[in-house]
Amino acid sequence: MLFAYPKSKVPAIASVALAALLAGCSSTDVDPTAGWSPNKIYSEARDEASSGSFDKAIPLYEKLEGRAAGTAMAQQAQLEKAYSQYKSGEKAQAIATLDRFVKLHPASEGVDYALYLKGLVNFNENLGLFSWVSKQDLSERDQKAAKDSFESFRELTTRFPESKYTPDAEKRMRYIVNSLAQYEVHVARYYYERGAYVAAINRAQSAIADYKEVPAQEDALYILMLSYERLNMADMAADTKRVLEASYPNTGLLANGFRKEDRPWWKMW
Repeated sequence: MLFAYPKSKVPAIASVALAALLAGCSSTDVDPTAGWSPNKIYSEARDEASSGSFDKAIPLYEKLEGRAAGTAMAQQAQLEKAYSQYKSGEKAQAIATLDRFVKLHPASEGVDYALYLKGLVNFNENLGLFSWVSKQDLSERDQKAAKDSFESFRELTTRFPESKYTPDAEKRMRYIVNSLAQYEVHVARYYYERGAYVAAINRAQSAIADYKEVPAQEDALYILMLSYERLNMADMAADTKRVLEASYPNTGLLANGFRKEDRPWWKMW
């Protein structure tokens, strides 16, 4: 998904010259793009990106940044380089490129896309973060990528409510909030099942306090009630049960216990 920029009409370069540029193993310091126009570099970079060769597109976009410095094409090169870095798995580099773009070009028409792409980079990290494939202790997992993604999307939707990227960003923000709340619930359950009831109470309370009107609140209340019961805090357990029944009159947790997960909970997108 690229920020639109008019395609240049230039002939394709001979493949042998392009290969020499991108191989990175030339015995000389001669730059094969030395005689190329900015349009020619841009066309070749787009061709590489379109074919999925994002690693080959990146150095061409970098050449274009310098060759077309101070122009709209240089800004476009930065954005498309960031996208290519993202698709190549160079996520830290993509974020650095996008941060630099926003700092250098705060009035650019491409700022909304830069914010969207930054959110998307961290959003995909978020999906990996919440995978149940790993056996890592839940209490050790980092939520920074998810929160960074949310902040980028929030800035986009706040500054550019009419942007074409805003509707999708809003959907992803809702997903992130649900994911973070559910994450807290899973950590709370992790502690509960290991007998760490005070820790379970703390995490369940965090989910309830920090994430309003999300599906995970039902589970958080249930874990909170169970933990109070285990600690013989009968009044607190009864109060929590009343809140659970009032908030979720059709809850099946009280009768059936923890819900069975037929698929990873994070596969909501």
